[in-house]
Amino acid sequence: MKKKLSISLLPGDGIGQEISVEAKKILNWIDQNTELELDCFEELVGGASIDKHQTPLHDKTLEKIKRSDAIILGAVGGPKWEKLPFELRPERGLLKIRKELDLFANFRPAIVFDSLINSSSLKPTIIKNLDLLIIRELTGGIYFGEPRGIEKINEKISKGFNTLVYTTPEIERIAKVAFEAARQRGKKLCSVDKANVLESTELWREIVISTGKKFPDVQLSHMYVDNASMQLVRNPKQFDVIVTTNMFGDILSDCASMLTGSLGMLPSASIGYDNSGNKKAMYEPVHGSAPDISGKGVANPLAMILSVGMMFKYSFSRGDISGLISKVVNSILEKGYRTKDINDQNCKEVSTSEMGDLVLKELKNEKI
Repeated sequence: MKKKLSISLLPGDGIGQEISVEAKKILNWIDQNTELELDCFEELVGGASIDKHQTPLHDKTLEKIKRSDAIILGAVGGPKWEKLPFELRPERGLLKIRKELDLFANFRPAIVFDSLINSSSLKPTIIKNLDLLIIRELTGGIYFGEPRGIEKINEKISKGFNTLVYTTPEIERIAKVAFEAARQRGKKLCSVDKANVLESTELWREIVISTGKKFPDVQLSHMYVDNASMQLVRNPKQFDVIVTTNMFGDILSDCASMLTGSLGMLPSASIGYDNSGNKKAMYEPVHGSAPDISGKGVANPLAMILSVGMMFKYSFSRGDISGLISKVVNSILEKGYRTKDINDQNCKEVSTSEMGDLVLKELKNEKI
């Protein structure tokens, strides 16, 4: 008897629509060739939802995805909706999902495939065999802190303000997730903060140290965020797992992503737990909706496909399927196939759909 799993697929906007088509090819193959029965249903989010429902996330959509076993998101946003009021912009739909499902832990791996080593702007010796993981706290910090806003002081002067707030429980739970991830990898964890000038991250460091006493087998270090950004470029392989705040994680993970040569290659996972302790998670490529190339068939679907792989690893405990997807992607790259963003003169350039077909063809030669 097949095990039934419910998956919400949210293509979103821009190239999210195109790469989601390729993800469905892989999901359909897994459904047909394993003991898993995947019940995938599509819903609108972001600009696509605004166009139909006048809101970036409809309440009925939110209720449906809350009941699913996992969520896969394409991308949201685009120039079409940039002039809307802040609370109605496409990105608010994404943030609402994260907040409503309490997806507090964002996993952002940065892995360099050997065949793409020359795509990076750094020397091959610096990034060869790079495999690091940034864990970003995702539902607290300055992006959600109150008070916030823009106030008019007088006719000539206005004031914009945001509040950086973290509580002990928020720090404890993200630290616990990071220590557990480090324990499963190289047993090294670097906590990044700005404890020398920000009291909120002074507390961050204090709580991370306290939580670390429960993980004596994991080597804990600390680094200020300005130094960490420099070290990521100077010597990224010194890191194994990094844990940091919402804003610092946003910046550092984008910095780390370019070590690999292209945002089009990097998946991510946002993970949380409901009141019963059941895992809730959303998986998405780290790139945006890329409106400049939307509809041209040149978007790289591999980050989306690798996000599907992360889903099977973290939500469904199927490392075999996740590993198979990574193996197949690596095989295609080794054979010299590239989408435009990662192409060079010696490779065979393929379209978005052709890359998805190549992944599917390779999978058909494999067994689970």
